[in-house]
Amino acid sequence: MTRKRRELDAIIGKGRALLHVLDQVETVARMPSPVLILGETGTGKELIARAIHKLSARHDGPFVSANCASIPAGLLESELFGHEKGAFTGAFARTVGRFELADKGTIFLDEVGDIPLELQPKLLRVLQERQIERLGSSQTLHVDFRLLAATHRNLHEMVTDRRFRIDLYYRLNIFPIQLPPLRDRPEDIHDLVWHFVARYAKRMNKRIETIQAEDMNALANYDWPGNVRELQNVIERSVILSNDTVLAPPILGPTKSVGKSSSSEVSGTLVEAQREHIRQVLQETNWVLGGPTGAAARLGVKRTTLLYKMRRLGLFREQ
Repeated sequence: MTRKRRELDAIIGKGRALLHVLDQVETVARMPSPVLILGETGTGKELIARAIHKLSARHDGPFVSANCASIPAGLLESELFGHEKGAFTGAFARTVGRFELADKGTIFLDEVGDIPLELQPKLLRVLQERQIERLGSSQTLHVDFRLLAATHRNLHEMVTDRRFRIDLYYRLNIFPIQLPPLRDRPEDIHDLVWHFVARYAKRMNKRIETIQAEDMNALANYDWPGNVRELQNVIERSVILSNDTVLAPPILGPTKSVGKSSSSEVSGTLVEAQREHIRQVLQETNWVLGGPTGAAARLGVKRTTLLYKMRRLGLFREQ
């Protein structure tokens, strides 16, 4: 198996939306240009970044990641660029920053939209000049890295609101890759479910051979607000609860089991508003679900997704 095939096969899914992403990955991996990976939380942005690195000419070099949202703002500069001993209170030794660690390799800045505005000019300078200075040092260090960045935020809107520098935005946005949310990849859910079942069954020394058809259908029709990460967690929980070769019914959300209704799920202002909106569209379309003028098209969802929502919300056409 070639390295390209091995790295791309590690990304589960065969649907058109994902294959388009993989085509982009294969195209840009060979180039030195920055890549901006966009997508909702849990869509696998770091997985795509690692695939780009492993398919690039730098695959033998380091892959260094930094989650800009998880590092406190006051420490982010030191984490990225390093510091000298005594540079600030608590700096008891020299620390090498992430950019320096990524020399001859790739640096992945996850949640780049969370970088504070005051730090963005320094990041832009590093990207343009490939030079860094550790905090507390006047020595300039040359670094050779390939930049990959990711965010779930709308950077264009942040530029408009002056929360993100326009010059940094254009520097990052040379080759954007938009990852589809899982709700737009229903054809991939079957393979993803079995992938995670196999992983966790092996880890927990269990043998799971069957998934009930109604459970798989419900998983395929669920909205997945947490995307692949949420699916992974749901399947891990089901494997834990499985006592035989049949996967235990997956639990979606905090209290609802697949295939079972819950009065608490359909309560609350937001759910009531959603029910009323769908009911109104159904009435306006004379309860026609499919087709270009049907309710599903007007709501911007698949017909199967609309059917699932109707069942969940208790919406049935009155005779």
